[in-house]
Amino acid sequence: MSLSDPIANLLTKVRNGQMAKHRYVDVCYSKMNKQIVQVLKDTGFVENFLINEKEFKVRVFLKYSKQRESVIQGLKRHSKPGLRRYVGYKEIPKVLGGLGISVLSTPEGVIDGETAKKKKVGGELLCCVW
Repeated sequence: MSLSDPIANLLTKVRNGQMAKHRYVDVCYSKMNKQIVQVLKDTGFVENFLINEKEFKVRVFLKYSKQRESVIQGLKRHSKPGLRRYVGYKEIPKVLGGLGISVLSTPEGVIDGETAKKKKVGGELLCCVW
């Protein structure tokens, strides 16, 4: 089965997993998915991830509070294969007044919006997480 949008598939699996209170979700491995999950881990939205190169899967361990509420409240895909959305570093959106992050694909790699603003680089706005 070929996927036309692996990033949307990643976000949907994470969204469905956290709504069902799963401990982890398995998503297809790609360099882009790995880098997005790394940004989510660095910013504290997921607990950890493991890569299984034999099965081409990434196991993403979801993060919950002590009351078993998900740290991720929402995910939104912005740039799609049919309609790419590029932003300059001045137009990077703030998500919930700074409580969330925007994930960008830049010449510096896949980074969050605050890091992109500090480095003064723009790029493709992949998604927003809050």
